[in-house]
Amino acid sequence: MQTVRSLVFPRWSSDVRLDGKTAIVTGANTGIGKETARDLARRGARVILACRDMAKGELVVQEILSEVPLAKVVARQLDLSDTNSICQFAENIYNTEKALHFLINNAGVAMCPYSTTADGYEMQFGVNHLGHFFLTFLLLDLLKHSAPSRVINLSSAAHAMGRINFEDLASLKDYHSVKAYAQSKLANVLFTREMAKRTEVMGVTVYAVDPGMVSTDVLRHFGRPLQEMVRRFNCLLKSAADGASTTMYCVVTAEQDLSTGGYYSNCKRAECSRAGQDDGTALKLWAMSCHLLGIRWR
Repeated sequence: MQTVRSLVFPRWSSDVRLDGKTAIVTGANTGIGKETARDLARRGARVILACRDMAKGELVVQEILSEVPLAKVVARQLDLSDTNSICQFAENIYNTEKALHFLINNAGVAMCPYSTTADGYEMQFGVNHLGHFFLTFLLLDLLKHSAPSRVINLSSAAHAMGRINFEDLASLKDYHSVKAYAQSKLANVLFTREMAKRTEVMGVTVYAVDPGMVSTDVLRHFGRPLQEMVRRFNCLLKSAADGASTTMYCVVTAEQDLSTGGYYSNCKRAECSRAGQDDGTALKLWAMSCHLLGIRWR
């Protein structure tokens, strides 16, 4: 299986060390986030696993420590579907960490049945976009203090099917799980684009990443026919470790070889959709996100 995958997805590698650096990875208890945390720890970074399920997070901490005995890795509680939890997490970070060099907004939900966050937002838009938008806002001072620093937002090729429905962001009138997912992933790209303009002078750069089609728990809400297709063609899906490669590429590649605000796939700069390049929509989404969260982010 791995041989087939290596032919389809050539392995990227780098020996860059990250000693003295601190990283936060959301959704690090499973899948791509777990592999990202593992890679960061192997390179010597201090890694904070931001997890909704602390029991699973602690298991990953022990797993990483068994592989890298001197790893500096801890788990912290974070529920991106609850702004109170996000505030508590950020406060904990400011109380315990002196620096933050990498914020990896990896967590996400995909194509789930309709539900809402604790604050009443549609779950996919609320977690995938608003939760990470708010988290980044709260941690920006630490990122600026630690500059040069980077924010990496995990998007998806599905963003190309997305449209920001400003008239019904909560999907109250018409909910379709795939459309809602695509909207949230387009929001990740637009957030990256707009934030890059505002933070480059602060020494904070931002990148959107498409990890590719990866065999992870995020596929659990697929219907039975799609799940059967995934099982049948599993060898053509990336492993979680391969899915983490583009994230790590944006972590370790020299800043002059990256473009802040850019979209990356398969460990190189890629072209995002036309909708993902719409500066007007990006600015409107930024303003709407601030309004929904009740914050001022200039």
